[in-house]
Amino acid sequence: MRSLRFYRILRTLLQHGVDEMIPKRWLPWYVRIARRCLFWLRNKHKDKPLGVRFRLALEDLGPVFVKLGQMLSTRRDLLHPDIIVQLAMLQDKVPPFPGDQAQRIIEKALNDKPVEDIFVEFQQVPLASASIAQVHTASLLLPDDSIKEVVVKVIRPDITATIHADLDLMESVAMLAARYLPDGKRLKPVEVIREYRKTLLDELNLAREAANAIQLRRNFSDSEVLYIPEVYSDYTRNNVMVMERIAGIPIGDVETLADAGVNLKLLAERGVEVFFTQVFRDSFFHADMHPGNIFVDASRPEDPRYLAIDFGIVGTLNRDDKRYLAENFIAFFNRDYRKVAELHVDSGWVPSHINIEDFESAIRTVCEPIFEKPLKEISFGHVLINLFNTARRFEMEVQPQLVLLQKTLLYVEGLGRNLYPDLDLWKTAKPYLERWMHEQVGWRAVLRSVKEHAPYWAEKLPQMPSLVYDTLQQSKMQMKIQQNYMEELLMQQQQAAESRIWAFVASTLSVSTLVLVLVAEEPWWAAGAGAVALFSWFKAWRDRPRHFIK
Repeated sequence: MRSLRFYRILRTLLQHGVDEMIPKRWLPWYVRIARRCLFWLRNKHKDKPLGVRFRLALEDLGPVFVKLGQMLSTRRDLLHPDIIVQLAMLQDKVPPFPGDQAQRIIEKALNDKPVEDIFVEFQQVPLASASIAQVHTASLLLPDDSIKEVVVKVIRPDITATIHADLDLMESVAMLAARYLPDGKRLKPVEVIREYRKTLLDELNLAREAANAIQLRRNFSDSEVLYIPEVYSDYTRNNVMVMERIAGIPIGDVETLADAGVNLKLLAERGVEVFFTQVFRDSFFHADMHPGNIFVDASRPEDPRYLAIDFGIVGTLNRDDKRYLAENFIAFFNRDYRKVAELHVDSGWVPSHINIEDFESAIRTVCEPIFEKPLKEISFGHVLINLFNTARRFEMEVQPQLVLLQKTLLYVEGLGRNLYPDLDLWKTAKPYLERWMHEQVGWRAVLRSVKEHAPYWAEKLPQMPSLVYDTLQQSKMQMKIQQNYMEELLMQQQQAAESRIWAFVASTLSVSTLVLVLVAEEPWWAAGAGAVALFSWFKAWRDRPRHFIK
C-alpha cells in the first residue's frame, strides 16, 4: 500500500512537471538517468507556468499535500514569489462525507447517546466541509433547559491512517533532500516536515483545539477587540467538538463591511493590536488567521470587533525568542542595523563566525531603499523576502519555531491592507512594542518580578537565619578543607623534589659503579659505589609521594 501511494505521488508530481523545480545541476547522474527511464510519466501541462503546475499537483494529491502547500506559501525563503502566489490560492474545500455517517460518529463519541437526546435540532447537511473535518449546525439543550445555537465539528472518518502514511513518505523524501541537495542542511527540510506533522496531527485532535479555544477565550475575556466563541467541553471529544455558533461578516467581504458602515481603519489597526497582544503579552497566538477563519461583529460599526474560529493551529514563543523578536522589530523601526546584526548572532540565528560589519552592511543595503518610501507603502512581507535572501548568504538557518509566527504576521498584514490600503503596520506596531519592551526591562518589570516572587520569599523568610548560619558554617569548613589541601599539596611537592634528588644521585652512582667494575683494579671501589647507589635508590623510593590529591 505504501509503495502504491509513493508511486501515485511520484506519478502526479512528474506528470505536472514539478521535478523542474529542482535545478538539474543539483541532481546526481543516477537520478537523471532514473528520470529518463520513467518515460511514460511525462509532463502533461507544459503550457502552464511552474507555479500553477505545482498547485494543481498538490490539489490532486489530496488534503495533506494541500495543507503542506498552504504552509509552504509562507516560506518565502524557499520558493520563488510566482510559486508563492499560486500556493496562496490553495483551498482545502472538499466534498462532504454523508451526514448520517457524521451523526453516527457524534453519537458514538458522546457515549452512544442519540443526537435527539443531546440536540433539539441537528442538521445532517453540513454547513461547511474541509479536508480534515466538516461542520454541522445544531441547537444544544443545556442542563438548565436553555437552548444554544451551536456548530458541531466532526473529524473525517479514516483520515488518520491516510495522513500518517503521507507524512511518513514526506519525511523520507525530506531526509533525501537534506542529504543530497546542496542547500539541504540550511533549509532543514526534515525539521520543516516534522513541524508540519505536529501541526497537522494537532488539527486531528479536537480536544486539543477546544483547549486552545478556551485558552484564547480566557486571554481575551474582557476584550472589546476580539471575541472567541464558547466551547462546550462536556460535549467535546478527540473527534467531535461543540462550539457556540457566531454570526458575523467575513473579513474578506470588504464591500459588505463598508456598506455596514464599519470603521475599516480602526478595524485594521485592531488586527495589528490583536496579533501583537497574542504574541508578546500571552506568548500564545492563533496561527491560522486566514480570511476563512476571521469574521467581524458589525453590530457596532464605529467600534467593530473581531470574531475568530478554527483554533487547531496555535503558536507559542519562549521568553528568549520573544525578546529577540521585539528587539529586532524595534531596531528595524529605528534603522539600527548594527543592533539587528548583533541580535541575529546573539540569538544563534546566524553563526558567530560571521563578520558583523559585513552583515550590518548587507542589512542596510536591503532596508535603506525601503525606508526611503512612505511608511504606508512599505510591505513587511517584501522586507522579509529581501532579508531572507540576504541572511541566506550569511548562513542563517531556518528557525522552525518562527515559521508559524511569520505565516501569521503575513496574514495579519494582508488582512489589514485589504481592509485599509493605507494601513501603516510598522507605525501601528512600534508604540506597542516599545511599551512592551519598557515593561520587560524597566521599573515595571522589577515590580512585577517582586510581585510574582513575593509568595515564594514569604515562605522562605522564616528559614533565612538558619540558611545564613548553615552557609557560614559551610564556608568555614570549606576554608579549612582548602587550607589542609594546600598544606598537603606543598608536602607532596617537597617529597617529590627530595625523591627526584635521590633518584638523580642513585642514577649517577649506578653508572659510576658499572664503570668501576669495568676499569678499576680494586673491587672495593666498585662495591662502595654500588652500596651508596642502593642506599640512594632506597631513599628515592621511600621519599616518593604516598598518594595524589584529586
